Amino acid sequence: MHVVQLLTPDGRRADAGEDPEVVAHAAALTPEDLRGMYRDMALARRADTEATALQRQGELGLWASLLGQEAAQVGSARATEPQDRVFPTYREHAVAMVRGVDPADILSLFRGVDRGGWDVAATGVSPYALVIGTQTLHATGYAMGVQRDGAVGTGDAGRDACVLAYFGDGASSQGDVSEAFVFATAFQAPVVFVCQNNQWAISVPAERQTRVPIAQRASGFGFPGVRVDGNDVIACYAVVRAAAERARAGQGPTLVEAFTYRMGAHTTSDDPGRYRPSVEVEQWRARDPLTRLEAHLRRDHGTGDDFFAEVARDGDALAAKLRRDVLEMPDPEPSTMFDHAYAAEHPQVEAERAWYARYVAGLEGEDVAEGGAGTQGGAA
Repeated sequence: MHVVQLLTPDGRRADAGEDPEVVAHAAALTPEDLRGMYRDMALARRADTEATALQRQGELGLWASLLGQEAAQVGSARATEPQDRVFPTYREHAVAMVRGVDPADILSLFRGVDRGGWDVAATGVSPYALVIGTQTLHATGYAMGVQRDGAVGTGDAGRDACVLAYFGDGASSQGDVSEAFVFATAFQAPVVFVCQNNQWAISVPAERQTRVPIAQRASGFGFPGVRVDGNDVIACYAVVRAAAERARAGQGPTLVEAFTYRMGAHTTSDDPGRYRPSVEVEQWRARDPLTRLEAHLRRDHGTGDDFFAEVARDGDALAAKLRRDVLEMPDPEPSTMFDHAYAAEHPQVEAERAWYARYVAGLEGEDVAEGGAGTQGGAA
């Protein structure tokens, strides 16, 4: 299957033979836009590195690294409009950051002090989904709601909206994803499915899951599928931009397969060296999305050392702030787990809250009793 590529691994533009609509979206990007994309990718990578270090030091319970997938995430996220909605997995940190989520709010989830601390309404980023593939159903249902609210195909660029559903190659084997495809195409829902095919579903390679490119599966459901070089931020932007515009215009769903590579472990609990050859990692390291865009900026847009040094300093400052924010996060009161179960008060939740308060009070009473007994015993 053809792979859309507009920026070669050595940073040269290559538009020949590509869809004119996609090429036009890429051509509209200014040098400042491209520098902004580089900054987004670099800051996301720096935050990712700091989060990995924090987990290794026991400050986070787990971390899912995005290393190597920055272009697929930044390019697709920059293709959205403010009124669009994003449904991520647990790895779309760059997507969330581009949409305005504070990275500290992402790490609070992995520290276990809340269940997703950002403002969903303000950022348009739904909470992370840990259950594999479930967010594609949520995204499709939300997109059908957008459609029924009359926010599709009106021609009003400030109103028409679409939904982006992110998932990985491993999730493509889940029934939820197929069901989402069925509903999306049957109702022509304004949803763009973005599959980041990083080629490893933990230790299972993609070729063990499918005999055809994942994007090709879309044709069986009756909607378009596009395979794009997931390490080419310009191509990822242009392809998703075109798909999102079609969705907002009422032309239904598109499946975008961003063919990329997970450079690190699946999560910090994983050891990829046990199942993945190091030579494969080195081959993909040569296709690094950041060095690719840097080469393009230096060669074609006269971007010099000062810019890249500034981005590096900003990354260090972000990492330092992120570390301070994480270490200063207060432990939540256990009763807060009931606060956001429903939007409005619910009698069953309130009954459970009351029971839990009595339970905790009982435990505190036991602690007092045990402490008193110990004191008496010591005095005797």
